[in-house]
Amino acid sequence: MEELLELKGFLLSGNISDALLLVEEMTEMSKDEKLNKIYSFAKILLLHLIKQRSENRTTRSWDLSIKNSVREIQRTNQRRKAKGSYCEPSELRETIEEAYDIALDAAAGEAFEGRYEAYELDAMVDRDRLIQDALTLILGQAK
Repeated sequence: MEELLELKGFLLSGNISDALLLVEEMTEMSKDEKLNKIYSFAKILLLHLIKQRSENRTTRSWDLSIKNSVREIQRTNQRRKAKGSYCEPSELRETIEEAYDIALDAAAGEAFEGRYEAYELDAMVDRDRLIQDALTLILGQAK
């Protein structure tokens, strides 16, 4: 809200260059907020994909969690009025990669009743393939 008042002040005073700089800053803040939300859902998505792959099985609960995480990421990334997406596939991939280690740590506590350390669980899955599969789910199931 403070930024909007500041923007109004710049515009009313005719200070277009500062107004444009503030708009650019506000745009970046908005995108960062979107990326943080996507990151949070990516951790949940990866957690359940890691458990599926490492245990070589699935549950309805895991499937639902994957489905819901994908939908929330898609919803967060969708521009409502302007159409299109906030993040390009490369930015989504980077965010998913950043979330992987945290998801792996969480999966280590849950998969196989917590018997394996994260590095051991990591050896049971193909990290790059799993990240690509997560990205494919997000990009391939737009609804």
